[in-house]
Amino acid sequence: MITLDITKTYQAVRDLLDRTENPRHRFLLMAYDRHRNLEMGGRYEEILAPDMMVEEPVYHIHAHGLRVKLQGQQKIRDLYRVWAATNESVFYTEREEIAVSDHCISSMAVGYHQVSGRSLLENKILSYLPVFIAELLLDLAFGRQNFNDDKGGMYLYKSTLYMSWPYDDRGRLIGENIWEPEPRKAEVIKLAPEDVLTLQEADRVLAPFIKPLPSFDEMVTSKDHGPIRVRVAASRGL
Repeated sequence: MITLDITKTYQAVRDLLDRTENPRHRFLLMAYDRHRNLEMGGRYEEILAPDMMVEEPVYHIHAHGLRVKLQGQQKIRDLYRVWAATNESVFYTEREEIAVSDHCISSMAVGYHQVSGRSLLENKILSYLPVFIAELLLDLAFGRQNFNDDKGGMYLYKSTLYMSWPYDDRGRLIGENIWEPEPRKAEVIKLAPEDVLTLQEADRVLAPFIKPLPSFDEMVTSKDHGPIRVRVAASRGL
C-alpha cells in the first residue's frame, strides 16, 4: 500500500509562497500552483485560459522516455486529454526545491508519475526512434478515442526531474522545459488496483486547493514602481 498524498505534491510551492513578498513572484507561484492542481484534476481546459497561458506555448519534454516538442495549445490540450482519460494526470512528490524569478519558475524534484503499462511500453519504444518519427507516432496516439483497452495495469514511474517554466510579462505561461537527467536510475513500481488514484478522486481532493487567480493588474502592475529588480526566492520541500 502506498502512502503518497496528492494534496502534498506541491507543498513546497505553498511554503515558498508563504515567505514571498514580491507581488510578481507571488503571482507566478499562484499561477504555477493552480496550473499543476488543475492538471492533476483533469481540468486542462482551465489551464489554457487566456490569463494562464500564451496563445502559442511550447513544451519540451525529455523525460519518461519521451523526447518531444509540443507546440501550440492544441498539442498541449491533446497531451492533457490523454492523461486525463487514462488516469495519468496524477503526480506525487517526495521532495522538491523551487526557485522563482521575474520570468521563470525552476524546480528540481524526486517525483512519481502514475502511468499505464501501455504508456511505459510506448514511451520505451519512442525513446529509441528519431525525434521526428517519435513526434509523428505521438500525434497518432493523441488521436486515440478508446482508452479502455490497456491490460498492463498501472505503475508509478519514480525519477528525478528538472523543470523550468518561463512566463511572459503578464505572468502567462510560455511553456515547460522538463528534463530527466538519469533515466536509467528511474524506478517503476507496480500499483495494486486499490492504490490507483482515479481522475475523479484526484479532482475531488484537489478542488479545495484550486483558487482563482487574482487580477494581474491589481496585484502586480499597480504595485510596480519603476524597473523590476530581479530577486530570487527558493524553497525546499521535504
